Amino acid sequence: MADGVTLTTSDGETLEAELSRIGDPRAMVVITHPHPLMGGDMHTPVPDGFFRAAASVTCSALRFNFRGVGRSTGTHDEGGAERLDVAAAIALAADQFPGLPIILAGWSFGADVSLTVDDDQIAGWFLAAPPLRVVDPAEMAAAELPAPKTLAIGENDQFNPPASATKITADWQSTSIEVIAGADHFFGPQLPELVDAFRSFVEATVGS
Repeated sequence: MADGVTLTTSDGETLEAELSRIGDPRAMVVITHPHPLMGGDMHTPVPDGFFRAAASVTCSALRFNFRGVGRSTGTHDEGGAERLDVAAAIALAADQFPGLPIILAGWSFGADVSLTVDDDQIAGWFLAAPPLRVVDPAEMAAAELPAPKTLAIGENDQFNPPASATKITADWQSTSIEVIAGADHFFGPQLPELVDAFRSFVEATVGS
């Protein structure tokens, strides 16, 4: 059961969000969605898959709409001010679940934005099909951090195929590429395989 909550960003925007609580969670998953100008919101299939799967790996989860999406105030900022949206989600997660490790799980646009966030509470990043160009990779703070990062990319991704992602992230710390066989950028029939990879990442990152 998810509760509707509101996030407040440091620049005064209010964001529509949903929080799923379980008893005695071992981690908190903060989930980001794909491009707002291309129909992306927190209910699109990949974020929804992560949100629903979190309980199966003993995690609570928070998903939200970036500024300008749904009932969230503000306007789209091409991945700039959206960093404040992710920071607001992390702040609420830390307030609701003090001391729990936080995993960022994002798809496409949301994956790129998530990689810009540097916060000691983040235990790892699970990134579905990050384009690695919505935001300049030079601005992705996660690249230099020791927390684990898995980029789950469709074998046939139209925007950033596995070979390209491997080249871009070659110098990143604690980063692996997981290829989802037969999938493209949108995953489609391979969504269950992506969600299984997400579960495995959580298990490996926060343990029992």
